[in-house]
Formats: sequence, structure tokens, C-alpha cells
Amino acid sequence: MLKLLALDLDGTLLNSSGEIPKKNLEAIRQAEKRGVLVTIATGRRFRDARPVALQLKLNAPLISHNGALLKYAHNLETVAASLVPQEIVREILRVGREFGGDALLSCDPHGKGILLYDRVSDKNIPLQKYIAWSKRLHGDEAEEAVHHVENLEDVLEKTETVHVSFSGTCAPMSALERVLQDELKNSATILTTVYPHLDFTLIDVLPPDASKGIGVEKLALLNKFSAENVMAIGDNFNDLEMLEYAGTSIVMGNASPELLERDDFYTTLSNDENGVALAIEKFILGA
Repeated sequence: MLKLLALDLDGTLLNSSGEIPKKNLEAIRQAEKRGVLVTIATGRRFRDARPVALQLKLNAPLISHNGALLKYAHNLETVAASLVPQEIVREILRVGREFGGDALLSCDPHGKGILLYDRVSDKNIPLQKYIAWSKRLHGDEAEEAVHHVENLEDVLEKTETVHVSFSGTCAPMSALERVLQDELKNSATILTTVYPHLDFTLIDVLPPDASKGIGVEKLALLNKFSAENVMAIGDNFNDLEMLEYAGTSIVMGNASPELLERDDFYTTLSNDENGVALAIEKFILGA
């Protein structure tokens, strides 16, 4: 029996306009009426995912930062938080700067979350756009949500870091990833997203126990559910561990080809065709 539904956000629950389709929302409400816990499992930081969670009025903690943070959106209660140790953060910053990357620190795991940065290169247009988008998203709280400091190393003593990001052009960031993998080994999780058409690479460094799969498993265990009680829906590689953990795994019609080829995953329609609603109707509601 399915008791927990874990939904990826971008490319899955949200359509291409960044909105929750009405049919998806209605299907989620019906699943909740059947007693199913519904959560979002996202790579977004908590503060950036919280508006969607509040819109959904989730009955379970939000899983953010690729599983590093489990936290209720409505009252900010922290259920589980994994942190990057301060000495590791300092080393990541030192190495990353040698390769010309621009750093972001995601901090404040027990509050709404704060994004700290000290510089953005003129050529790093994607990062400039992300910071501008995040400030617009948080409106009156923009300065609190996205904060510029003179030097990130100087604020480490006063912060708890959930994850560190570095971004820049593809060649130096590829070299940086290799160095970080070699230096950090099992002391951190490194996720790299490459956008060749933009000559842009994003490197996320998270605690070693951070993944959507581990985050969903933590939530399941807290509620005494087994993997067989879990259904997960996703579209990208950072959803893979979550999909492999869940007893029932659904990939979106717009998913990466490698995920669509998996025989052990079911396929639904795309995020612009209410694929989440269709999957809920089939596997939870029995429609």
C-alpha cells in the first residue's frame, strides 16, 4: 500500500511556466484524502522551494537541498539537517577560487535559509540571473534571503552551511570538479550540472549523506514506512537515487532518455501534460 508520495519540483510537478497545473493539485488533494503523505524532493534550497510547498499546503516536511534538509514549510520546524563541516567549506572556497569560480553558500538551516555570496563575475550571466530571480521571488524579504558579504571566509564562524555552490565556464569548472572529487573523496557529495550551450557549469557540494533518495528514506523511516510504501516521481539524474529507493517509481515523459529506458521505472506524460496527475490517478487513486 502506498503511504508516501515524493515529487520532484522542476520538470515534474511544475509545468514549463513554473506553475502547478490544476489537475496535479487536484490529484494531490485526492491522494491526501486517502491518507497519503505528500512531499516535494528538490535540489532547490529550502527558501526557494517553500512558496510552492506553502501553495500545496503539504502534510509532510519539504525535502530540499537534494535531501540535505527536511523541514516543514509552514512552521519552519527542522526535522533533519545535514551540514557541510566548516573546515570543508573553507577548503572548498580556497580551491574553487583558484579555478575562478563564483561561490554561493546556503546557510541558516533552522530558519528560512540565507544565500550568501561575495562576488559574481561579469561573464557569469546565469548566476546573475539566478540571484535576480531569487530576489524577485522573495520580494520584501529579498535582502534577508540573498545577501552580499565582503568575504565569505570571514562569515564562516557565524554560519551553518547546508551546501556550497561554485559556477563558471565549463573548462575550469570541469577541472575544479576533478580536484574536488580527489580532495574531498567521501567527505562530501558533489553534483555537477553542465549547460554546454551556455558554457556554464554548476557544481554543488553537499554533505556526504545528501541525496534525494536518502532524504525520502529518512522521511519514510520517521513514519515507519518501508520502501514498498513509497512512490516517487522525477525527471532528471538527481532523482535517480529517489527513484531507485521507492517501491513504485515514475519518470516523466520529458525525462532524460537514460531514465526513460529503465525497465524498472514506469513512464507517465510530460510535465506540460499533467503527468503527475495521471500517475497519482493510476497508482494511488486506482482510476
